[in-house]
Amino acid sequence: MDMTAISVVGSGYVGLVTAAGFAALGFRTICADIDEKKVEMINRGIPPIREEHLDEILRKLGPERISATKDIRDAVRKSSVTFICVNTPVKEDGGISLENIRAASEEIGLALREKKKPHLIIVKSTVPPGTTEEIVIREIERLSKKRFGTDFGVVMSPEFLREGRALLDFLSPSRIVLGSSDRRSILAARRLYAWAKCPIIECGFREAEMAKYASNAFLAAKISFINEIGRICKKCGADTNTVAEVMGLDPRIGRDFLSPGIGFGGSCLPKDLRMLIKYSESEGINPKLLKAVLDVNKAQVELLTKILKERGILRRGARIGVLGLSFKAGTDDVRESQAISAVKIILKEGASVIAYDPLGMENARKTPEGSRMNYAEDARSVIEESEAVLILTEWEEFKKLDFNDKIVIDCKNLFGREVKRPKNYIGLNW
Repeated sequence: MDMTAISVVGSGYVGLVTAAGFAALGFRTICADIDEKKVEMINRGIPPIREEHLDEILRKLGPERISATKDIRDAVRKSSVTFICVNTPVKEDGGISLENIRAASEEIGLALREKKKPHLIIVKSTVPPGTTEEIVIREIERLSKKRFGTDFGVVMSPEFLREGRALLDFLSPSRIVLGSSDRRSILAARRLYAWAKCPIIECGFREAEMAKYASNAFLAAKISFINEIGRICKKCGADTNTVAEVMGLDPRIGRDFLSPGIGFGGSCLPKDLRMLIKYSESEGINPKLLKAVLDVNKAQVELLTKILKERGILRRGARIGVLGLSFKAGTDDVRESQAISAVKIILKEGASVIAYDPLGMENARKTPEGSRMNYAEDARSVIEESEAVLILTEWEEFKKLDFNDKIVIDCKNLFGREVKRPKNYIGLNW
């Protein structure tokens, strides 16, 4: 199989990073997306998302190596491998909408109907167990009039990218999962990933689908666990950061994701956790632990509210400064950001908010709360114009600020054990 041309359906964080990563490795990649603005930006060498090193790759390689089109079928016809990287939005009931997966599969099926050569489809979208078999393969077979395992191959390969460092994660992966019931499909995918120096796990479709959900659920659980421990530590006078450091030195536990703070957000952990709960319940399972992880996460914003009220900071007419709006440093993504959740409560109590974020203000403005916030040109202006300051995203530049004796409530553990803290410093739960 000729692996030199790759098409990627969906140009969000996963899709565009996948396309850019393979382009950087020497492949010719074609991004296919229904969003005309994204297509135009990619073809002009401008990334529609903020991700480290992405703009450099688009500018350096140009449209000869990485291009974009709205014509999904044409992209599939011009390639030998197609990645499905469309988003799977949350429905009102907490479940996942698979309409984008179905639509992408249909377009691929119609394109393969016109192709004579074998084709490999790799699913990277996060989908519930059974989706690859019951939707992707079924729809491609129905519309292509061809057979999986004979005329085309399918592999489920979940992504484990971190926003802000996604390109580096792609080029230096910790593991690659290849799930399929067809041996030839897995072998073809292995050839595609021959450059990777990491463990490659071969398994079935459903193990690969579940591996993504299980990984994210565990990371979320670690965050909620240390936040629960943090509350106990604060009551007994223990330093949560020290406790976390001791725990993290145990190789069975590890230090990552054991940092107390306002909780997790973003486009993956909350959504994937809710989907796993919804799926479990549909199968007659009551996932008590997973539900508790979400409950603890929600309680962190409530803890902040309690601290603000106890100290007389949260009141009608108060002017509260917010440093950080994105769900974590290194990205402009404000989806499910705990910072936005905190701002919502502050505004509801009648206080006003003046905010600054190095990257996230444009996206914050698009949220319901964003239109009611005031925005500063820099962090210093936030400090000068507010009565108290909340640190809600762990941007490194905030460590260097002079807070002018203002009350500082650190909600992201930015000033840990080894950093000199501002004079009127309050840690959320450490």
